[in-house]
Amino acid sequence: MMLFTDKTKGSNIAKDPAVIHYQDKYLMYYSTHGIKDGTGTWGIGIAQSTDMVEWEKIGDIELVEEIEVRGICAPAAMVFDGKIHLFYQTYGNFKHDSICHAYSTDGVIFTRNKTNPIIRAEGDWNNGRAIDADVCIFQDQLLLYFATRDPEGLIQMLGVSKCPLDGKFERDSWTQCCSDSILRPELEWEQECIEAAATMTRFNKVYLFYAGAYNNCPQQIGVAVSNDGIKFQRSSEEPFLKNGVPGSWNESESGHPYIFVDDDDRVYLFFQGNNDHGRSWYLSKVELDFMDEIPFIK
Repeated sequence: MMLFTDKTKGSNIAKDPAVIHYQDKYLMYYSTHGIKDGTGTWGIGIAQSTDMVEWEKIGDIELVEEIEVRGICAPAAMVFDGKIHLFYQTYGNFKHDSICHAYSTDGVIFTRNKTNPIIRAEGDWNNGRAIDADVCIFQDQLLLYFATRDPEGLIQMLGVSKCPLDGKFERDSWTQCCSDSILRPELEWEQECIEAAATMTRFNKVYLFYAGAYNNCPQQIGVAVSNDGIKFQRSSEEPFLKNGVPGSWNESESGHPYIFVDDDDRVYLFFQGNNDHGRSWYLSKVELDFMDEIPFIK
């Protein structure tokens, strides 16, 4: 069983996983605490593995831009045109937090997009915030899903923007695809929050795994499906992956999913959890399969 955390900052914290396969190794990007001089600023750590079970931390992404000074986190990663593209959020600015982009050829040193931040939420249905990015290629364009909040800043929900596959992904290339939330909390277990979209394409559809409820409430994982990448229908009214039973490592939550499709087409759901209401955070994974175009945990 995979169970990874970052112990290098004086606490056990690894959240918001994003995994890719690049140059014969797996790389995982994740949120961790205490990146900047050990002061507690949120940042993005980097770990590598050969088997997706045992992981070794190999570095942190330095905070280099003025908009990053309060922190960065919640990465999404994609290999495109021989480069690693990272989409991540600023932290600590609440309704002004937004999505940024950077790219790398070694997985450790990243060059920032000169137009950062590239995405903020638009429209009077939200407060402008854009966090928790995830991307997928669908119908010859890049779709980027983000979480935002209602104008009062209480309800977390999802939006989506699109961009041509030019490899630059600059601010002026993005177009928001929705005039309202594409998925907002409606079910009892989702409470007041849907966030952390994690997407994959299969059967000419977009499968969107998401976190329902705020952290440790408990947060659990659901699934919705779309034929066009914009209009989604939940596959079930029950959580796809629930928080653990009392005494388990993820008793407090199973949250913030990330979908990774390996080169052999096997599908893995990475997620975060803890059993102490957020004093520590660990990352794990389960393998998925499909039956009649419906995902299930193997």
